[in-house]
Amino acid sequence: MTKFPFDIVGFDLDGTLIDTAEDLRMSCNHALELAGISPLSPTQIRSAIGGGARAMIERGITLNGKQPVEPALFEQMFDRFLAHYEANIAVHSRPFDGAIAMLDALDAMGVKAAIVTNKLEALADKLFRELGIRDRFTAFLGRDSLGEERGKPAPDLIHAMIERAGGGRAVFVGDSDFDIGLHGRRGFRVSRSVSVFCNARSRNWGRTR
Repeated sequence: MTKFPFDIVGFDLDGTLIDTAEDLRMSCNHALELAGISPLSPTQIRSAIGGGARAMIERGITLNGKQPVEPALFEQMFDRFLAHYEANIAVHSRPFDGAIAMLDALDAMGVKAAIVTNKLEALADKLFRELGIRDRFTAFLGRDSLGEERGKPAPDLIHAMIERAGGGRAVFVGDSDFDIGLHGRRGFRVSRSVSVFCNARSRNWGRTR
């Protein structure tokens, strides 16, 4: 058998390892309601996810709002989202089909699994504990783990992931522009051969020459 080529496999969370779309949609719509903005559809929320809660709410405003929202109102919407999401974080969210079997296979090969997400660390931690899989990951980092300005696509969280997982050759699996944006950073390469294989929306990351 060919030896698995990586010591560490890092995963994005939303839309890659866990299908969180419906819980995010419910909480985002709860926030949009405060500004009188029509709720997002299941299709719309998938295009809005990525980059954290603020970015998602901003996209929701762009998609269904008739005009920009004043900064003070936006902060109220953001706080409303956080409160609702924290209270309803795992109502519908579940690992994608095949995700747990994949983690089992990696563990059997001695490969360490890690999470790097643009979700706030406390919320990501709460979600994984409610799903009963938090202890499957050697390293676990959120957007604010190193400071808000150091979330993806900045490479800082990936470097921290490798360090916290004990070092070694690593690959990172993601599905959004924030993950693909790591390509071209020092020490990073996006490969056409690396796919999100645990995601029903499996896709290649991009091209390298």
